[in-house]
Formats: sequence, structure tokens, C-alpha cells
Amino acid sequence: MEFPRLMTFFALTVLLFCSGCTMVEPWERDYLAREDMAFEPDPLETISNDQVYTSKEAAAGGRAVGGGGCGCN
Repeated sequence: MEFPRLMTFFALTVLLFCSGCTMVEPWERDYLAREDMAFEPDPLETISNDQVYTSKEAAAGGRAVGGGGCGCN
């Protein structure tokens, strides 16, 4: 009774690891390159938000932005 349970576990493990692998064809890549899929859709807004955060927190931001609390970096 132990052998079928082990084989079932092994088969499910193999299916789990193989299910995440897929090839993206060149004509399908435009869906992944859409503007709304970007991590930072508007780079200028990101820079502005970093400036405000750095000025308010009086510390360096998380994006390698150095500075103090005066807002004049």
C-alpha cells in the first residue's frame, strides 16, 4: 500500500515543478511589455515620490538616493 502512495506523491511533485515552465513566443511578448504591466509605469513620478519620501523621512531612500531632511538633494 506504501508504493502507490509514494508514486502518487512523486508524480504530483514532478507535475508541480514542470507546470511553471513555459516558453513565451516572440509574438506573445507584447502582452508582457504593456505599460500597465510595468513595475514603475511612470519613472518621473517615481523620482518625485522618492524625493518627497527622502525629504520627509530625513534618511536615504530605498533606491540608492542619498540625502538629508532639507529636501535640497
